[in-house]
This record gives sequence, structure tokens and C-alpha cells, in this order.
Amino acid sequence: MSLAAANVNRVSGGPASLVPGGGLRMKAVLCILALGAGVGTGCGPAQARPPRTQRPTGAPVTVAPPTPVAWTAELDAIAAGSNTFARELLRPLGADGGNTFFSPFSVHAALAMTAVGARGDSFSQLAAALHLPDRTALPAAGAFVRFHDQGDRPYELAVANALWGQEGLAWEDSFASALAADFGAGFRTADFAGDPDGERRRINGWVGERTRDRIPELILAGQVTELTRLVLTNAIFFKGRWATPFEPDLTTEQPFHRADGTTVPVPLMHRRGEERYFAGDGFQVLALPYAGGGIECVVILPRAADQLPAVEERFTPAALAAWLDAAEPVKVAIWLPRFRLQQRCDLVAALATLGVRDLFIPGKADLSGMTAERLAVGRVVHQAFVEVNEEGTEAAAATAVIANAPGPPPPRPVEFRADRPFLFLIRDRVHGTILFLGRSTGPA
Repeated sequence: MSLAAANVNRVSGGPASLVPGGGLRMKAVLCILALGAGVGTGCGPAQARPPRTQRPTGAPVTVAPPTPVAWTAELDAIAAGSNTFARELLRPLGADGGNTFFSPFSVHAALAMTAVGARGDSFSQLAAALHLPDRTALPAAGAFVRFHDQGDRPYELAVANALWGQEGLAWEDSFASALAADFGAGFRTADFAGDPDGERRRINGWVGERTRDRIPELILAGQVTELTRLVLTNAIFFKGRWATPFEPDLTTEQPFHRADGTTVPVPLMHRRGEERYFAGDGFQVLALPYAGGGIECVVILPRAADQLPAVEERFTPAALAAWLDAAEPVKVAIWLPRFRLQQRCDLVAALATLGVRDLFIPGKADLSGMTAERLAVGRVVHQAFVEVNEEGTEAAAATAVIANAPGPPPPRPVEFRADRPFLFLIRDRVHGTILFLGRSTGPA
């Protein structure tokens, strides 16, 4: 087993669970980054640093009321990098070949906030993994996050950020101010040293509220300790109804064909309609819009049950864009499983495969842009939830880095029968941002 596969901790210690869905669920993603005091001292030779402007203990950091964010060329670049990061993170997270679901958007947001306070190799490694050209791209990364937290839409999409810092510790004013201005992240003081579990419950309460209680306990007991100094949180919540819902009366239990040749019964939803469709060499692509058309679910289905790994190898942001550009509205007979998928994982090992290493090593991690105390990231905890049914889709996910999506007869419709393993993603159709990414291989 690969290092990544061996160290990705799933819900209940096993693969991501997939169970038949019931009512409409919400989609939410939360990313938490928590940092604790490092064990080592120093980070190589002492280097001259500019004078510090430190936030007085307990002083509030003002977060301006949400305002519309215009999409720019800079946000195009951030979105492209985030999508590449999504594809790269899928490899280690899905190394075991089983069900997988996560929000690359949430993970990218939390790590971008971390990058604001990172310096030296810790910043360089993060920037490379997140595909940020340099430090000047960080304000755009913040605007990219805030862009997706705009109301007045026919679906619900909300994003929230927050910082939880140890009281009594002198935090860099430039760090807290940048996260407030660019990411809309307010600063909250916390007593990790005196009451770590109480603060854990407090943060989990924030998470639960932002994810409509779909992620009630992102941080487990013992994951925040008296050495924790900072927790950065990002939550994204999505709830959308299909533009054309499936009729519940047409849902029937049918066999789902696994890669190993076995079958398992699943509730298979069915409808016919005109949707954007592309037929590739050995696979099919179907885009199903949610009400309003701004967000869509894209399903990538291999022709054979054992061919998903080969299709995933061909899946890249550029390939996805080409497939969807080539997709045309056609009459499609659709069969899609009704399912619920949830997963929890620690991303440290997965991020290490992407080159992010120093951030997790006490004595080498350089987060001096946050505070003078030596900090290192101890955990990057991510939890995700999605439910797909006849009405629409709901998903919740969380990531935590802890330092310590009458004429002639009509032609016969194309058949799209997702009764075998498939890849799916939920994306911003207009700008291409992948919000959620997953793989369904059938019930456990």
C-alpha cells in the first residue's frame, strides 16, 4: 500500500461509506486548519526579518460586510490552479480505489489562508501545490473564495472563513488583517492552552452551524490539545435542486456492477430529457444542471465496470474542459443511483505527495508571518458529505489543518446508465470551478 493510502484516515477507519439516499440533503464543505506549537527550535540560520506589528491580545479584526466580487483574469488563474490541485489530490485520496468524496475548493481555501502566514520553503511548497505563482496571488485567492459566497441565486451556496487564535499570543497584525480583508475571515480568541476540548466543541459548533449540521463534529476529541495555537476554518455549503427533477415513482432497485464482477442492489433513478452529453473513447460524459443553471453535476461514466481507473488517468482540468466544450444537447435516457456518501480523512500524507512537507515538521515549518512563536501544522482534517436523490443534491465536507459538486418521430435517446463505478463532480458551470469531486464505486 502506498504511503498516501496507508495514512488517509477514513470515517470509522474504513473506506468512505455509501448508503442509499432518502430525502434531499445539503452540500457543505468545511476546511479547518489548526496549528500548534512546534517541538523544535529555529528554522535553519537566523534571518533578519522586518519589524513586527503585532495585534494587541483580544483586539478585534474588522471584517467588512460581504460585497459582490467581480470575476477577473486573476480569478481565472486561481480557478485553473484550484482545478489542477483537485485532480492531483484525487490520486492519493483515492489510492485504494474505493468511494471517495472531498471538496478541493475547501482544502485550497484553507491552505491559501495558511500560505498568508507562511514564509521560506513552507510558503514555496504550499504555493507550488496550490498552483499560486507567488505571494502577490494571495489576495486573488481570497477574492476567489469570497466570489462563491454571493446571494440572490436560485440555489444556496455559502462560504465562511474564521480564525481561532490562542489568547495572550501576539499575532502579526498583517496576517490577521490580510485574512480579514482578502478572505473575509474574522479573528476569534481561544483558550486552547487552558480548555482545548471546550474550544474544540466551540469550533465544531461553528462548523455545524455553517454546514447546516451535516458536519457536527469535524474535529474529534484529542485533535485539539493544549499545544494548539491556531485553527483556521473554511466552510462551504451548497444546496440545489435539479433543473429537471427525477420522478420518485420511476426509481427502481437494480444491480450496480462493481469492478470485480460482483453486483449489489441500488435505487436507480430514471428520467428522459435533453442534456449536454459527450461520448468519448470508452466513456460518456453527462452534465446535469441544478436550478438556475449556474451550478452543474458532471458524471463521467466508463463503458465497462472495470475501466474507471483508465478514465481517471485521462481526467485532467484541460480534458474536462475539452469534453464539456464538445458536449451537445441531446435526448438522453438517464439512470443515476440515489446515494449518500461520507468521508473523513487526514490530508497530511496526501499533501506530502504534492510536495508540501516542511509545513508539518517542527523546527522546519516557517509560519513566522503569523506569530513569533514557532508553529507547525499537525493535522489537515477534511470531512465531506453528499447525498444525491430525485430532487437534487446536498453535500457537506470539512477540512482541518491542525498545527501542532409534432414533427417526425424523435430519434432514440442516448442511454446513460450509471450502474457501474463513475466519477462525478459539482462545478461552477460559468467559471469552471470544481467545488466537489468524488468517485462512486457502489455501496460497501
